[in-house]
Amino acid sequence: MEKNQMKFTMEALLMASPHPISVSEMGKLLRENGKPPPTQLLQTLFQELSDESKNRGVELVEVASGYRYQTREQYAPWLTRLWEEKPPHYSKACLETLALIVYRQPITRAAIEEVRGVSVSTNIIRVLGERNWIEIVGYKETPGRPALFATTQNFLDDFNLQSLDDLPPLSSIENVIQQNPQLATAQFSAQPEEGAELS
Repeated sequence: MEKNQMKFTMEALLMASPHPISVSEMGKLLRENGKPPPTQLLQTLFQELSDESKNRGVELVEVASGYRYQTREQYAPWLTRLWEEKPPHYSKACLETLALIVYRQPITRAAIEEVRGVSVSTNIIRVLGERNWIEIVGYKETPGRPALFATTQNFLDDFNLQSLDDLPPLSSIENVIQQNPQLATAQFSAQPEEGAELS
């Protein structure tokens, strides 16, 4: 397959795929005569596709599990009109729990409750698990062997992160909240998917 044809095939695969595609997965999909294209060529083509999308309504981004096309954030007000249902809302308690798991993982439910000063609702853990943002990664070697929670690769993909290193430092978030106190009590919306009030 010649280079341009390969690039256009990659573009079609990325548009059709329901999930991000990694370089190695793309190599398997484009294998000819049992041999995948060179990794360097694929990375070059991913970069070309990314460059070509710079002045379009969609962009090619790299997230934790690979590359994907997605709509640009500035078009969200128009795109939300495609869905009749309202996006799910996450309560302050749910977001605080997620933030603690994100920044202190792996962490037990008891440790989350100690920081927050209140018990963590089973519903919150269920919602975050159903969203596939958190998972149990082990059990702490203490009496009762409590579960240890951590974020998933799906969490990274949904938040456009390649790794946890891409997260803003906790200190910078605290500074933003101190400068904008209304953020501490705000309700946040997620992209429309399961459409229920989450608390």
